[in-house]
Amino acid sequence: MQVFYATQFVLSLPPGHRFPMAKYQLLRDRLAVELPAVQLGQALPASDGELALAHSPSYIRSIMDGSIDPKLMREIGFPWSPAMAERARRSVGATISACRAAFREGVAANIAGGTHHASRDKGGGFCVFNDAAVAARLMQAERARTSRQPLRVAIVDLDVHQGNGSASIFRGDPTVFTLSLHGQKNFPFRKEASDLDVDLPDGCGDTDYLQALEGALGELERRFEPGLVIYLAGSDPHEGDRLGRLKLTWDGLEARDRRVFDWAFERRIPLAFAMAGGYGTRIEDTVQAQVNTFGVALQYWRRWRALSK
Repeated sequence: MQVFYATQFVLSLPPGHRFPMAKYQLLRDRLAVELPAVQLGQALPASDGELALAHSPSYIRSIMDGSIDPKLMREIGFPWSPAMAERARRSVGATISACRAAFREGVAANIAGGTHHASRDKGGGFCVFNDAAVAARLMQAERARTSRQPLRVAIVDLDVHQGNGSASIFRGDPTVFTLSLHGQKNFPFRKEASDLDVDLPDGCGDTDYLQALEGALGELERRFEPGLVIYLAGSDPHEGDRLGRLKLTWDGLEARDRRVFDWAFERRIPLAFAMAGGYGTRIEDTVQAQVNTFGVALQYWRRWRALSK
């Protein structure tokens, strides 16, 4: 299974910063040791033209040259640096590569990504560019070269925070369906309307969460027929997450992942996934949740491979 990374770009963050930058390298190291069927590949940077499929040229330029308003940079939550800009480019590039690989092999992944708070003209919540939005639009453009049928993309966002940036970018676009299952009282406090939003109360546990997910997937199927799924597999609904406020157990998170992968496989829809948020009180818990997601993904990648034999 092809998995793309940009872990060589490590941001120098102030002491006590809330973002667990080390989780990406820790995840990459564990995948290399524990899941040898994972083929790790370095992400290529997204070009300005690719980023412009979902972001305004002025915003892209301000990120690249550092001229961005400091107030907007504070909304993102990172200090600006050339490495920050390059990492943001490559995080998008990793999801682009994962989508292309998913069309060939059924399932592929980005170790990072899931930057769903970035909208057309600004970022926010540790998100600079919206990787899922850029990748969805680029896959549609590439498909249009060879098919008269437009590619329809479903973004299944199960990060604990609402995907306000994705909802904003795709508002009114009938070719992309945005589904967000998230904590009702959690960030962002001003939410944008997705095609389907499922608000969950603080303390929501496995049973209620999985029931809500089942209903959401049923509604998605009634309303939309995707040719590609981009799955944001945030680990932050876990009960050990310091920013999540939900109470999913290890088993609950694994059941969530399994249901999404199974839903896509049953319908033979290629699926690319990104790891999105994860802020465990113990960084080891975040990484473990992510390793578990990759373990489930590999099972379905193998099922896709079996179809081609």
